[in-house]
Amino acid sequence: MAPNILLSCESIRKSYGVRALFANLTLALCEGDHVGLIGPNGSGKSTLLKILAGLESPDEGTRTVRGHTRVGYVPQEPSFPAGSSIEQVLQETLTATGRDPHEEGGLIARALSIGTFPDPEQNIETLSGGWRKRLAITQALLLEPDVLLMDEPTNHLDVEGILWLERLLKNRAKAFLVISHDRRFLESIATRMVELNRCYPEGRFEAKGRYSDFLEQRDAALQAQADYQSSLANRVRREVEWLRRGPKARTTKAKGRIQSAGKLIEELDQVESRAAQSSIGIDFSASGRKSKQLLVAKDVTKRFNEKPVVAHLDLILGPGQRLGLLGPNGSGKTTLLRLLAGTLEPDAGTIVRAEELRIVSFEQHRESLDQAAPLRRALAPSGDAVVYQGRSVHLASWAKRFLFRPEQLDLPVSRLSGGEQARLLIAQLMLQPADLLILDEPTNDLDIPTLDVLEDSLLEFPGALVLVTHDRWLLDRVSTILLALNGTGRLEWFADYAQWENAQERAAQSETGANEETTASSTTDQVTEAATLRKPKKLSYREQKEWGTIEDSILKAEELVASCQDALQDPAVVSNAAELQARSEALVEAQAEVERLYARWAELDEKRAQTVQSS
Repeated sequence: MAPNILLSCESIRKSYGVRALFANLTLALCEGDHVGLIGPNGSGKSTLLKILAGLESPDEGTRTVRGHTRVGYVPQEPSFPAGSSIEQVLQETLTATGRDPHEEGGLIARALSIGTFPDPEQNIETLSGGWRKRLAITQALLLEPDVLLMDEPTNHLDVEGILWLERLLKNRAKAFLVISHDRRFLESIATRMVELNRCYPEGRFEAKGRYSDFLEQRDAALQAQADYQSSLANRVRREVEWLRRGPKARTTKAKGRIQSAGKLIEELDQVESRAAQSSIGIDFSASGRKSKQLLVAKDVTKRFNEKPVVAHLDLILGPGQRLGLLGPNGSGKTTLLRLLAGTLEPDAGTIVRAEELRIVSFEQHRESLDQAAPLRRALAPSGDAVVYQGRSVHLASWAKRFLFRPEQLDLPVSRLSGGEQARLLIAQLMLQPADLLILDEPTNDLDIPTLDVLEDSLLEFPGALVLVTHDRWLLDRVSTILLALNGTGRLEWFADYAQWENAQERAAQSETGANEETTASSTTDQVTEAATLRKPKKLSYREQKEWGTIEDSILKAEELVASCQDALQDPAVVSNAAELQARSEALVEAQAEVERLYARWAELDEKRAQTVQSS
């Protein structure tokens, strides 16, 4: 194995039953690799990640990890011990790896800082999905992995959380591989893209560069593949015509041509089979209403516990208008959708809807799906056919349109994956002609091919649309205008996502400038006045415990450095390049730990001095 390869799988195969997810697959992760992994649902992305993490074994092939390489893993749906607090989860993580959380208090303090948790003592059972995902990511980073593997880390994160994760990966992660359907996220963090897909001869396609670079290279590769298929089809056609003339295989040359024709036909079958990729058919039905004003909101206000969530909203929606909503989790986006849909009444102001306005809603948590019903009844409640755009469509064809296999039709909805349930809900909504579409997180669990089709369908929908999604790529492409909420009732309008992003950057710079100005002016004041304005930082109870053990930790760390230096000078390993490399890395890690502990000691000592002065 090359010295810069940290983790790899070679010629692996994995099957479930008779169905092979992938075969003869090879993938390597090197130092500094920032890899994005994509592919249609069912292509084996999550399974591949578990094999790389060592949680599953391949049916064939091998997984190889370079010595002393630490591998971190963040699952798609993290789980934590019941009844634990955020800090307890981190402490138990250290304990499970044989490290004393009391001696490693600095690691926990740094992890809490990375995750920006408001209250480390908060019970995890009260955390939202976004904060649980943050905890899972922080938990993986706590152990300082050399390779970080993450399965859909942006799921449940709001836009602010996704931006936090982007900064984290750019600044802290050494090497990582991320499964994601968030195209803007991939564009931001990946420098190499890998797609698992049966349409490629080797079952995967890889390209260096950003996601946009990958799209260009993939399109060129698929076009070359299509050109080759066309050329191969022409060659097969000529050979078939020759075979039909009834050549007699009496000569060696004729026998060879017949065998060659057979191989060409077989190769064409394989190429055509790979190219026959099914895609979902999304086309929302519109009622055809010509009203210029479908919905008019005037001075609408909504409060919860006397706290305004939406304040003084004025809005007019007409055909062709597509409103995108932005804001952190809990800012009131879903509340606004319910106000517009009429399932929630405003505290003040009016919402006037056109007469017999047809509103079709996609709810984030899919409450309308009957989890106990079989798929065939969920797709076609009244029989073996549905009526779509005025014509009857048989159940089998309707199911195929949404990529459901015949053997799935008798499964209960509860047995479907998240992506399959999202496709089912879209299938139900498409049967309802709409003037106004209200979509709350429709992209959750959908793969990129389905997202592309959904995006095109929404762009072509002639009615009005209100969209909430954390998929910034979709939000930017589809929306004609954006409305940002902050949870206090404040509303801001933006022409596009770039304008909103620039406003966020200006606000951050303004806040930083204000802080710097405050600091500069306070230094010119008298010391006594500054002391009254600035609250001293005191040692917390956890930091007091850490202060009591940090000197012992430094001594042990320095002893480890000395031990590593002696090991590196051992004449017995001079000719063993691999062992020298491993011992050198161990020395670098030990020296880094000493530096970290001294920095933490200085930080705690400063706080301790301030505590003494203020007492």
